[in-house]
Amino acid sequence: MPLSPRRRLRRFLRRLRAMRPSAAAAAPEAEASASSDDRRPWEPPFDASAPAPPISYPITDLATLASRSYLSATANFHLPFNGASVPGSGEPLPPRRRVLVCHDMQGGYRDDAAPQGGSNPEAYALWHWHLIDVFVYFSHYLVTLPPPCWINAAHLHGVKVLGTFITEWDEGAAICKEMLATKDTAQMYAERLSELAANLGFDGWLINIEVNLDIQFIENLKEFVNHLTKEMHAAVPGSLVIWYDAITVNGELDWQNKLNKYNKSFFDLCDGLFANYTWKKNDPQDSADVAGDRKYDVYMGIDVFGRNTFGGGQWNVGTNVALDLIKKVDVSTAIFAPGWLYETKQPPDFQSAQNRWWGLVEKSWGVLRRYPKKLPFYSDFNQGYGYQVSVEGLQVSSDPWNNISCQSFQVLCFIDMFPTVMRKLSGQPVLKYTGDQAQLQAFTDFNGQPYSGGNCLTIKGSLQQNIIFSEQLFNGALSMEVGSIRLFFSVRADASSAVGLSLDLSSKDTESTSILVAEDIATFTRKKLKHMYGSYVKADKAHPDTPDNQDWVLYRATVQSSAGYTLTGINIVCTLKIASEIGPEPQVDGISEANAYRSSVYHASLGSISIQKTGEDIQFPPQESWIAEGEYISWSNSSDTSKQVSLKITWKLKTPGQTSFKKYNIYVEMLNADSSIKPSRSYLGAASINAFYVSDLEVPNEVTGLKFIIQACGPDGNCQELEECPRFLLIPVHSKV
Repeated sequence: MPLSPRRRLRRFLRRLRAMRPSAAAAAPEAEASASSDDRRPWEPPFDASAPAPPISYPITDLATLASRSYLSATANFHLPFNGASVPGSGEPLPPRRRVLVCHDMQGGYRDDAAPQGGSNPEAYALWHWHLIDVFVYFSHYLVTLPPPCWINAAHLHGVKVLGTFITEWDEGAAICKEMLATKDTAQMYAERLSELAANLGFDGWLINIEVNLDIQFIENLKEFVNHLTKEMHAAVPGSLVIWYDAITVNGELDWQNKLNKYNKSFFDLCDGLFANYTWKKNDPQDSADVAGDRKYDVYMGIDVFGRNTFGGGQWNVGTNVALDLIKKVDVSTAIFAPGWLYETKQPPDFQSAQNRWWGLVEKSWGVLRRYPKKLPFYSDFNQGYGYQVSVEGLQVSSDPWNNISCQSFQVLCFIDMFPTVMRKLSGQPVLKYTGDQAQLQAFTDFNGQPYSGGNCLTIKGSLQQNIIFSEQLFNGALSMEVGSIRLFFSVRADASSAVGLSLDLSSKDTESTSILVAEDIATFTRKKLKHMYGSYVKADKAHPDTPDNQDWVLYRATVQSSAGYTLTGINIVCTLKIASEIGPEPQVDGISEANAYRSSVYHASLGSISIQKTGEDIQFPPQESWIAEGEYISWSNSSDTSKQVSLKITWKLKTPGQTSFKKYNIYVEMLNADSSIKPSRSYLGAASINAFYVSDLEVPNEVTGLKFIIQACGPDGNCQELEECPRFLLIPVHSKV
């Protein structure tokens, strides 16, 4: 059988990973260089100009940085695939203590090095963005450029993303001497770094100079930091340059572990200091005293691996040994290498361990980021990986996959509420409630067919008939001055289980209230806890002809907003449907007393939530508005019965300024000379830019044409009808006359 597109990609990524070194758990100042046998994909004889499956890669020498070759479309085939599609907010950091997370996972550029995604459903990812302000992509290469998947996911949640510029060891000292030879060279290299960030769509740099330097170079090093900061601020609103605590103002490599007179000169020229993580108890307070009114710009390092870090790292980070002290002093923190959970295979599995660890961080520092803050708002709870792919309730692929760019807004973490977890394919509990009235688990479900993406939220267990169970999914900050809003949500539930959503509204002038939205309002209003809601809105099927036995049902409702209110929470609401027979026996809220306290099985899933302003539906440009083209088309022999083709597909709107989209689903239909045979359609993957590279697509000899379909997806979660999508037709070489 020919390999599916995702299996071909999986084979390519296995080869790519095999070329990389094994993971190293070394501190920034201590990791040894890779041996010469550990050749990276971007090392010679790598030719960046040659068409190939797109990869993300660093810049490893000054000559390449100075040449601007990375930003040349002719010199770098991979360039368009490495630009972010989700812009940053452009807002400054909030005036409070903050959390910076420094990636450093297995040396960097692992599964995330494939901008179009890969086939490893166990790939590393983060999804607790509501607890993070700044994300640094870190490796030990000279210029570490964040892969676009991290930028897209972080920016979606309002988190800033920084790349890393690092010099270390003897080679790093030689690089610094060349870079800092004159004021002009220092400024030139600063400008090159600023250009990279502005063109690729990330928010700035962590600067880590881990070498000894003669004092004569220090003034030009200061100029490098100063000029980079000014250039970044001019090029990217809200951008940051953070200085790592390593070299001192005297040119000595001497980690201070705090802000003091030996590194304050650099701090004064940029946006913050990342203090090395071997600090002592009094160092956070000493740093705050030196920083004065800039204390929030001091990020006290915590190494999750626990290498000489205060409190021991590992699970002690989440149990607040270091975080509580930093919080008490009221400075910021920099959490280094949270990939420890993944690299050390913390039990029982990565997702469970990560949910629990970050749940403890949340318990210490609370929620830092709130969403929704603007409309449209959409989430299908996609964590950026899975074992299948669905689009609007229909499965389009059964292949495993990973692509962090596909993450949507993530729900809050409740893992600290319970001690035990389940295996991934059975679902990962993020909430467990056990009591006399309910025994429920809510979890990210990768096993059942999702509504969209690779997972959904599932709630199952048992409930008493008279109980309404509710839990917050999103902690919002959306002004309701927008007029009426339209709410869409997709549900899959068994016959006895009812699901609704409630919207929490708060106001400075009046009491807070909550609106319940559900299909069967009577089911909720006749229950014991109906007083929880100030008003009720009936939801109808978005598609009235949806059969009752269909897996997923999409509901819609219009909610009238009120001036002066803010949407502060979105909650899932669960209850059991009322039994049809109500006899003459005593009643509890309209339910027979015998049934009111009886527990029954509850099982339902929530597939998506979408909120938009009324009258502002996304309009997809018709097929004739697009231009779709194929480039770098290459055919090769596969067998006697088939060939393989690789090509780059691009598309754009004929009229500039029309609506652009941040996600496209890519399909291929294989046409046959016999028009009575229905073309087979395959899902190839998702694109976050207006280009997609197809690698080694196997084409049977009987195929007379390949129709590539580009399906635009709007920010409200809607996707263009396939019949109306742009397409590119390719005739196989063996079919040409």
